[in-house]
Amino acid sequence: MKTGFLKDDQFLLHDTGPGHPECSARLSETMRFLNYQDWFDLLVNFEAQKADIEDILMVHDINYVKRAKDVCRSGNSYLDSMDVSVCKESYDIALLAAGSAIKLADEVMNDNIDNGFALLRPPGHHAESSMALGFCLFNNIAVLARHLQKSYGLEKIAIIDWDVHHGNGTQHLFEEDPSVLYISTHQYPFYPGTGNYTETGIGRGKGATLNCPMYAGASDQDYELVFTEKILPKIDEFQPEFILISAGFDAHNADPLANINLTSNAFSWMTERIIEKANQHCDNRIISLLEGGYNLTALPECIAKHLQVLLQQPSLTNQIS
Repeated sequence: MKTGFLKDDQFLLHDTGPGHPECSARLSETMRFLNYQDWFDLLVNFEAQKADIEDILMVHDINYVKRAKDVCRSGNSYLDSMDVSVCKESYDIALLAAGSAIKLADEVMNDNIDNGFALLRPPGHHAESSMALGFCLFNNIAVLARHLQKSYGLEKIAIIDWDVHHGNGTQHLFEEDPSVLYISTHQYPFYPGTGNYTETGIGRGKGATLNCPMYAGASDQDYELVFTEKILPKIDEFQPEFILISAGFDAHNADPLANINLTSNAFSWMTERIIEKANQHCDNRIISLLEGGYNLTALPECIAKHLQVLLQQPSLTNQIS
């Protein structure tokens, strides 16, 4: 497998202030860890690129985009809600995050890589069409899904969101659209309060949303059960042409912001199952974008596990404990 890996030091410029969990150290500590892995040089490296405003407007209201630009560049410390900390550079870095997702997908569609992971920030899945929320400015994965449809004519995109927090923004952007399957595992009830199992889509999109709320303390075995009984059959039923992963790693048992009890190996297992479905339905095409994950020891380890499986390097599994 040729696996793309996108990183860029510009992502470190999004300054969320002292003590904020969504900090630049998430990326710098991950890179420090990855550089020690024997398989890291097998990745195909890419640098970030900005999204065009037209890309952003496929999912976000123009007045929101203008407000985000003005608020950030004026030097305000937050956008729309107190949990979305910003600085003067944040608007441009958010464009860079969304554009980087597009960059990786273009490389996949041009057969230069099979799959890819973007080590980016700010994250995106909480961002609504007209509002920043939950550390997120632009909904990176939603922008990517629309790009794939608009630029390549793909008719069925699946988004798998295993962040510990429900991706309210992604669900709301696609809940009336039968062409995008949104699947989420998340602690429930928990922030942001959405993601009940009864939320299955609206109108023509009914049935194209699958929420799998997990109780506090849920284990690897609980996630394996819901994948086996609900998520994997749903992917088979939908038969996607491309699979996108909102890859939050905050369901790890060491994460400070939630109460799910996954080990690092759970992320290997889930990635393996998604690779099997991508091989079955969509020529191995997977793009994975970083969402949450706030323990600076667990996050790098989980990302390494995820990348290692994307590379299909099982012989190296025991190098990460």
